[in-house]
Amino acid sequence: MEGTDEATVRAAVESGDPLPGTTGFAGRLDDALVRDVLGRYPLFVESAVDGTVTGDDWSSDPTELDDPDSFPAGHVRDADGTREVWSLPDPDPFSDRETAVEAVRDAVETSIDAVDVDGLAIAFSGGVDSALLAARLDAPLYVAGFPDSHDVEAARSAAELLGRDLRVVELTHDAIERAVPGIVAATGRTNAMAVQIALPLYLTAERVAADGFDRLALGQGADELFGGYAKVAKAPEDPRVDADTVRGAQREVVATLPDQLSRDVLTLRAAGVEPVTPLLHDRVVSAALRLDDRMLVDGETRKWALRQAALGSLPEAVAMRDKKAAQYGSLAARELDRLARRAGYKRRMDDHVTQYVESLVE
Repeated sequence: MEGTDEATVRAAVESGDPLPGTTGFAGRLDDALVRDVLGRYPLFVESAVDGTVTGDDWSSDPTELDDPDSFPAGHVRDADGTREVWSLPDPDPFSDRETAVEAVRDAVETSIDAVDVDGLAIAFSGGVDSALLAARLDAPLYVAGFPDSHDVEAARSAAELLGRDLRVVELTHDAIERAVPGIVAATGRTNAMAVQIALPLYLTAERVAADGFDRLALGQGADELFGGYAKVAKAPEDPRVDADTVRGAQREVVATLPDQLSRDVLTLRAAGVEPVTPLLHDRVVSAALRLDDRMLVDGETRKWALRQAALGSLPEAVAMRDKKAAQYGSLAARELDRLARRAGYKRRMDDHVTQYVESLVE
């Protein structure tokens, strides 16, 4: 069982509690397979196997199976079949903004402060999520990006404000071409977006492992939980979400986490490190799900409650700073596209970057 002890998971199955105070879990429990409601650990089963699975029919690593299917988050599989045991709770929002900020601050600080720093490094982009980790954990900071990238510049300025040293993982075209086959082999994904997202993670993790660390702390989950996406902030006008409220859109993007986290965990493990994600602890999730529209997005300020909570740990200039998604902030997406076009995969072609990725692993 990955993530927590079996007694806690067994109690969660019996009670139906989706957020029993863990960082997630997945694996075998007695004669059943289980995976937590957010899918924070990957779990796969052989597609051809029905009913109870044996030790050879499931794995946390899809490369160990002949025809792996991702096991659905929030489900249990035993002799009686596969059934959903946990779903995201839908609690009433906090009664007022001050209470909300205090609850978020307590959940975030408690979860980060509980992290063991032995063998730990921090993936640091200079945004509020990773800056909270940097401010509260005594571990080295790493940023990946091309020399003129937004993330490298933002991380340097934020590290200076925090009085911390920063190690820069300089991305190159050679590094991208070398990394792509490893990412595809680990994740089984060749689509352009998945590879673009995974590239800075993989190359950061490679450097971290080479420097002697075996764990990498990340601010994963904060954008989904606290309203960091433009499509959430613009609900219901944004066609990328179905919800008619910001809070409803938040729940939509939280539901995408199992697929995203599986990709990221497999990417990081392939590069030699284990991810540490304190902002995905159940206590943080519980607090985030009680935020109303304006606690998530206030005017032009996304992640309002998290930013207000972060002011207890960070300078205002860092707590309120906007950031770009890693694939764009690092310029990994731009440069992968450039490599594809140089190799003859032009933008007029259907999904030209994916075609290029596939060519690298043929």
